[in-house]
Amino acid sequence: MIRVKVPATVANLGPGFDCLGMALEFYNAVEMYEIPSGLYIEVQGEGTELIPKNEQNIVYQAARRVFQKVGYTPAGLKIKLTNNVPVGKGLGSSASAIVGGIIAANVMSGKQLKEKDLLSLAAEIEGHPDNVAPALLGGIIVSVSLEGDIKYIKITPPSQLKCVVAVPDFCLSTKTSREALPQQVSFNDAVFNIGRVALLVASLQQGELGLLSVAMDDRMHQSYRSGLIPGMKKVMAAAKLAGARGVTLSGAGPTLIAFADNNMELISKVMKDTFRQNGIMAKVYILNPSPVGSMTLCCT
Repeated sequence: MIRVKVPATVANLGPGFDCLGMALEFYNAVEMYEIPSGLYIEVQGEGTELIPKNEQNIVYQAARRVFQKVGYTPAGLKIKLTNNVPVGKGLGSSASAIVGGIIAANVMSGKQLKEKDLLSLAAEIEGHPDNVAPALLGGIIVSVSLEGDIKYIKITPPSQLKCVVAVPDFCLSTKTSREALPQQVSFNDAVFNIGRVALLVASLQQGELGLLSVAMDDRMHQSYRSGLIPGMKKVMAAAKLAGARGVTLSGAGPTLIAFADNNMELISKVMKDTFRQNGIMAKVYILNPSPVGSMTLCCT
């Protein structure tokens, strides 16, 4: 039996559209067993009613890609998923499934793929590396794709950084969220984001959290998506007034994440209350960034 623990992730971090991501100490687990025949998939926790339990399952599909790549054919598979990460909420649930599947399959087939191979394959399956890279590697990852190869730098999260994670009680598909984006942006908006993402990376690298309120501003995607999330702008503003250093839409949303180093309980309360005032119930978590990525916990 192989058991893999995979962290949730937050992508974009404001201005870093499709190139920045961070792992959170909030985990899914994938267990994989080789059995005499057949395919059996069990799901516990989040997404029990939503996640396919047949060959359409993302974990199975990711594992199959590894087996095809290395020429390994298991007699049969049993997969058990224990999920804490909500599905369709912008916290990298699909990335965690992909990464968990490829790692477990790689271990089962003799660890023939190296870390860089796993990252490239995960990004190919997901379509971009911003979530799969921190899910695999941990920390804060700056990544770009170059002809199928992923170039990245890992930043260790500042020790004082905390994340207040507000998860609304509705799902928002990545497809719907991306369809809200324009095909082109103005030169001024592009320059705006280039400056902010450069400042954001430097601020996180040096632990200058006081700059995040400026560095996490964005003109590329969040304003276009705000109409899909009732109260989004008000929740972000309330969190900042309560002491958040910066606030961002997590991935494609609808989850909002406040970066903070104090007042976490107050920030949690105002984010939850402001969502409720706009007709949305939300769960709120206070989480640490995860400096480490996926972990193989046992292998028998």
